[in-house]
This record gives sequence, structure tokens and C-alpha cells, in this order.
Amino acid sequence: MNEEKSRDLGLLVLRVSLGIVFLAHGYLKVFKFGLTRAMEVFEAHTVMHVNLVPGWTAPPAAVIEWVGGILLILGIKMRLVTPFLAAVAFGAGAVHFENGWNYTSKPDGGWEYGIFLCACSIVCYLVGPGKYTLNYWLGDKK
Repeated sequence: MNEEKSRDLGLLVLRVSLGIVFLAHGYLKVFKFGLTRAMEVFEAHTVMHVNLVPGWTAPPAAVIEWVGGILLILGIKMRLVTPFLAAVAFGAGAVHFENGWNYTSKPDGGWEYGIFLCACSIVCYLVGPGKYTLNYWLGDKK
């Protein structure tokens, strides 16, 4: 396998797996827990007794995760959506800073997972979608 094809396949795997994770998180907020419960959970998280993610941010976060996840999977508008996904993921990690790095270190979890998703979103922004996108499969071979 040549280096360009390998790079594009790697980007496809990164994009699709990250998109599925964000899509699942958005789905949970809307359809599993419900937005009211998601807003309550957001309100309950504080860092040094300061609420960094007020409850009203849960619905926009769910939309960003849902729409952003779909766009990542398809490889469309990545450089538009990944900064928003990175911000949501950073917020999800930031509320756990007090708990330490490891997600299993305390009952409320650590910050590793959210910050890792943030970093993956930044990588997607920096490198772009790669060749294997919906546009490519529809005939736009640029």
C-alpha cells in the first residue's frame, strides 16, 4: 500500500470512529437521558465550585455532537465543524480536571477522555478529511 493511500485510509478510520463517538454522545443527550436531564448534569459539574458548563449549553452541545458526528463520518465541512467539536470535548474534559487524569481514578471520572477527543478533533482540523469522503465517492476527485 502506498503512503498516500495509507494516509487517506488512516484519516477515514479516525474521522469515522471520532464521528461515531460524537454522534453517540449527542444521541444519548437527546434520546436516552433527555435534554432536561442533560441540562441538570451540566449544571452539577463544577470546577473549583465554578460552573464552567451551565445547563443551557447541553442542547447546543448535543446538536454540535450530533451534526458534527454525521459530518465527520461523511467527511464534509470538517474544518468548519471540528473547532466546535473540540470545544465541546474540551468542556467535557475540563469539568473533570479536579479528579485527575485517569477516567477511572474517581467516581466522577478524570479528564483524559474528553481531552483526547479534543485532541483528535484538532488533528482532524489540521490534516483535513483525506480522500475518502462523500464528495469523493460522488465524483469530486480533487
